[in-house]
Amino acid sequence: MSADPHVHVTRSPWWFKLLGRMLEPWVRIKRDPAEPAGLLNSGVPVCYAIERDGTSDALILERACREAGLPSPMQLLDLAGRRRRSVFSLSRRHGWLFGRTDTRGPREPIGQLIRAIEDDPSRDIQVVPVSIYVGRAPNRESGWFSVLFAENWLVVGRFRRMLALLLNGRDTVVHFSAPVSLRTVLEESRGLTPERLTRKIARVLRTHFRRIRAAVIGPDLSHRRTVVDAVLNTEPVRDAIAATASKENITLAKAQRRARDFALEIAADYSHPVVRSTSFLLSNFWNKLYDGIAMHHFDKARAAAPGHEVVYVPCHRSHTDYLLLSYQLHHSGVVPPHIAAGVNLNLPVVGPILRRGGAFFLRRSFKGNALYSVVFNEYLAQLVDRGVPLEYFIEGGRSRTGRLLAPRAGMLAMTVRAFLRAPRRPVMFQPVYIGYEKLMEGKSYIGELSGKPKEKESLLGLIRGLKVLRQRYGHVTLNFGEPILLTPVLDAAAADWRETTADPDVKPEWMSSVVDDLAERIQVNINRAVDVNPINLLALALLATPKHAMAENDLLAQLELSKALFQELPYSDRVTITPMNPQGIVAYGEQMGWIRRVRHPLGDVLVTDGEQAVLLSYFRNNVLHLNAAAAWVAACFLNNRRMSRSSVLRLGRLIYPFIQGELFLPWDADGFAAQVQDTIEFFVRRGILEASGEGRVLERGPGQDDGAYQLRVIARSMLQAFERYYIAIAALVKNGPHTMSAGELETACTLTAQRLGLLNELSAPEFFDKALFRGFIQKLREVKVVWTDPAGKLDFSEALEDMVRDARLILAREVRHSILKITPGGESDRDFDARPPVDPDDGSSGESLHDRHVANERERHEKHH
Repeated sequence: MSADPHVHVTRSPWWFKLLGRMLEPWVRIKRDPAEPAGLLNSGVPVCYAIERDGTSDALILERACREAGLPSPMQLLDLAGRRRRSVFSLSRRHGWLFGRTDTRGPREPIGQLIRAIEDDPSRDIQVVPVSIYVGRAPNRESGWFSVLFAENWLVVGRFRRMLALLLNGRDTVVHFSAPVSLRTVLEESRGLTPERLTRKIARVLRTHFRRIRAAVIGPDLSHRRTVVDAVLNTEPVRDAIAATASKENITLAKAQRRARDFALEIAADYSHPVVRSTSFLLSNFWNKLYDGIAMHHFDKARAAAPGHEVVYVPCHRSHTDYLLLSYQLHHSGVVPPHIAAGVNLNLPVVGPILRRGGAFFLRRSFKGNALYSVVFNEYLAQLVDRGVPLEYFIEGGRSRTGRLLAPRAGMLAMTVRAFLRAPRRPVMFQPVYIGYEKLMEGKSYIGELSGKPKEKESLLGLIRGLKVLRQRYGHVTLNFGEPILLTPVLDAAAADWRETTADPDVKPEWMSSVVDDLAERIQVNINRAVDVNPINLLALALLATPKHAMAENDLLAQLELSKALFQELPYSDRVTITPMNPQGIVAYGEQMGWIRRVRHPLGDVLVTDGEQAVLLSYFRNNVLHLNAAAAWVAACFLNNRRMSRSSVLRLGRLIYPFIQGELFLPWDADGFAAQVQDTIEFFVRRGILEASGEGRVLERGPGQDDGAYQLRVIARSMLQAFERYYIAIAALVKNGPHTMSAGELETACTLTAQRLGLLNELSAPEFFDKALFRGFIQKLREVKVVWTDPAGKLDFSEALEDMVRDARLILAREVRHSILKITPGGESDRDFDARPPVDPDDGSSGESLHDRHVANERERHEKHH
């Protein structure tokens, strides 16, 4: 390649060789591709373009070329009456040690190359872009300074580059790109002046280097001002600034300053050194806090991600959720996402660290501040447009009960609108289930559910909370659920969505339904990726007993039954279940301090009591949805020894919409009926239920039977939910139609549940959670059982009274009477409960529900004929 008369092979200066030998022990080069010689055109002179000016980069490039058998960057080219080396950089630093960077550097050498080709029509030069990265990806064993001086987007000085080489030189990557023929560029750009062509080539090279760097170390958002300026220059923000100035009668400059302040308050200030440094610190922090962090199905998530704008949507259980997810992604070689955080976390010291780790802050409400709303929307749109991975919690806040909260779809709606405006890259929502065995915030959650005000986040509170770090919190699991692609959802909602206007003020009619559907699918897919850990299984068993105590043999049998149920009737293929056997689970629960053993000559008893029992309800609620179908079947036999299969299914269809809305179950009504059928067959196989009459009649054993005991334990996991439903419909029916508004009913239900909890010492604060009653009332409206009259009061159909009477099949008489006695209303308790049930059998009648069902069927048959 050096045979060209315009190329002069020359030796490198002695000082250059000396520096190369000094640097050689500190640098280990990995070439990408391993054999770059195949990229070059034989016989055409080569000139290398590197991103940054510096002797170290020139030394690394020269060594990489020598080892790969490529022309040396130190050879000389004849250019317009002068000679120059076969390498130039896009930036040039003036001064020896602390010089400034001049980004206009490449114009002079590029101009010389172009003039040389113009002067000789037979000549060509191939420019080879070469990217050099020192310390691209420090590993777990890397020290603090190695992490701090890893490769990033910042333009660093010579001293910092020297430290990076000393600390991270053994992890140096030299990336050779395909060459660019200047002769071809010149012919394709006829009509451009040499000056404009020079600027064009420099711009193309900068874009190329940015694209390669983004692929290697993630997108460049380290310069917050760049993103903020882009946000402020968008048309919607400019219009909002003008509208604010006009409405508030202030100068345009003042409105612009306000918009800039909003943008700076919101925007992340992503810093690769801070991310790497924080990751280094967190590795020690997690080791002290947890016994291990496991990830399941991550390979499936990583395989689906390329080419998509990825939005991570995990459940929200703890303040450590986003730290855990970002840490695990970073250590798995995936760029950490930008995280939407409440502005309450923008604390002194903590806020700047979170911001540099990729957090962007939003206010709890945008109402009454149109300018802030527009600025935030445009900032999010910038992130989506740049392909930055995102993370936010659609529940709005941390779950205090352990179950998924009703979604707040504001961020989802903004993401969908941002995609519709510029659908360049398809959006993929990645649900993530995060499961703990103990929570740092557990005690504060109990207080908040019991009525104590939420403690405001503060730096002092954070320092006081450091005492929780003295404890161990077991294992943590991150399960990646099935991803949800936005495009198919839009296609199903509106086939012509691509023709939707890009105007952000225009809201298509189908937008609300799309966002609601997305939110529902995300919650369902999070629940379908649940991890069943030992503490979940212990909570399901022990909290279903009156005193939260079980004989060891009974507990072992119940744990074995629950594991068998989840394994034989899998909820989904992404559910993971602890491999521990029942004995191991009990021993682990004792080790973690969740249960204690009471020694007894007739057999040990295992107990969870007091505050531990209340805290344990959180972990029962994590997996309650897995137990929903089994709990329903078992509840049908709490007060009935015999029941027809058809009645179990009929009543299950009635109750399912409410269970589904509360637990985000994945089935439709027919799917739930099929799950109930499979559960019945499971119980029959295990001898817990007995089928007769060709399978039409189901019967359990007597109350003292082991099978009947196991059914009671399973049923009681969901019994409080059924009691809450009864409180709501009983209060409404007892007061009558047109007497209560939805808000009044919600308050009455909450007060009734609180008093019932006090009287019965219930260890589940979510029993009187107002949000659960609100969700149930809303579901009653959706299924058209309840509606609002013109005066704002609730009216209802006869179906609601049928539901009250059907409750006798599930709830014991004393429970119903306790609820009716406490519930405020106008109708006397005796008259209310004296009505005959639709399908009566509360266990006191000699005639079974099946007998009555058969008689009713016979009567209908006779009438038909």
